[in-house]
Amino acid sequence: MYNTYMIRYGEIGLKGKNRPAFEKRLMGNISRALKDTGPARVQRVYGRILVESAADPARVLDKLSKVFGIVGIGPALRLPLDEEAICEGALAALKDAAAGIKKTPGTPLTFKVEARRSNKQFPRTSPELNGLIGGYLLKNYPGLTVDVHNPQIRVRVEIREKNAFIYAADILGVGGLPVGASGKALLLLSGGIDSPVAGWMAMKRGIEIEAVHFHSFPFTGEKSLEKVRDLCRALTAYTARIKLHVVHFTDIQKDIQKNCPEELRVTIMRRMMFRLAKRIAGQQEALALVTGESVGQVASQTLESMRVINQVIDLPVLRPLVGMDKLEIIHRAQEIGTYDISVLPYEDCCTLFLPKHPATRPRSEQAEEAEKPLAVEDLLAGALERTVVEDIGRKV
Repeated sequence: MYNTYMIRYGEIGLKGKNRPAFEKRLMGNISRALKDTGPARVQRVYGRILVESAADPARVLDKLSKVFGIVGIGPALRLPLDEEAICEGALAALKDAAAGIKKTPGTPLTFKVEARRSNKQFPRTSPELNGLIGGYLLKNYPGLTVDVHNPQIRVRVEIREKNAFIYAADILGVGGLPVGASGKALLLLSGGIDSPVAGWMAMKRGIEIEAVHFHSFPFTGEKSLEKVRDLCRALTAYTARIKLHVVHFTDIQKDIQKNCPEELRVTIMRRMMFRLAKRIAGQQEALALVTGESVGQVASQTLESMRVINQVIDLPVLRPLVGMDKLEIIHRAQEIGTYDISVLPYEDCCTLFLPKHPATRPRSEQAEEAEKPLAVEDLLAGALERTVVEDIGRKV
């Protein structure tokens, strides 16, 4: 029935002179999302983006619902600028929407017509169209009544230059900004619950992400690494591809374990991770780091620890989860499809080297003193030399 989709966006419409750039980015992301569904035409009309595709609507809607920047999707009928055709199309859209509504027998079905006439050459105004179409629906659909405040069905009619578009379903999108509109950042991706959610939230604000994972073979094996790849694949449902940098971290961890005080090992390990991430970010022209830290969740996530760890780099560190508790993070992970992967029992490098009593309030001078036995630059160079880069694409 439907092969046209009216795409609504939110804050992009407030971008002033930059709005065309955001719209262009969103259109490109939509085209990439639909690439494996077959031919699709994506065009900009005033205040909307119009998508035409002959593919299975359920598949198209699933793809579109995961494109950041989209607020709503209306599967629409594309009709000629003819009043009779518009009224009949509105009735068809109403019937289709009504089929999915459960109501108590004998109670009326409530509706409202919302017409927009961007084509001012069309002879009827928006209020006149509301009355014309509403009257037609009341006459031709028994048990229907108007409710302008809280209707069960909103029949939307948009009069454009060459066609009328009618839709009654409005499927929610994920909102936010188009990925890539806000630059690039590097996500520190472990195999846990938090960091994939942080990456998703960064992408929602228009940030393109690459990921870095610190792998401690043979202490962590291939299954642990495959788990991280699967997390990247889950995130590519919301973006085209993610470049994954797998850093060989074993030698650094062994050196820290051998030479540094036990209670400061987590702090030193995180400082080394940040140093490595900064260098990779520089190579990839990423403007910030993204982490899954939430204040107070573990020893390395106290404000004192964050301060000491941050001191080794001069890049911004984005922490999208900073105000969320664990239950909120878990709920979001379940929503975006990463939770079941994250809870698989394959430990990452951090959990295997945790001391019994890590420092929760380290001081800068303590960390600097503890690092003196380490050949920091040699360790960093060795890890970077053995780093492997993988291109993770979305599943078709």
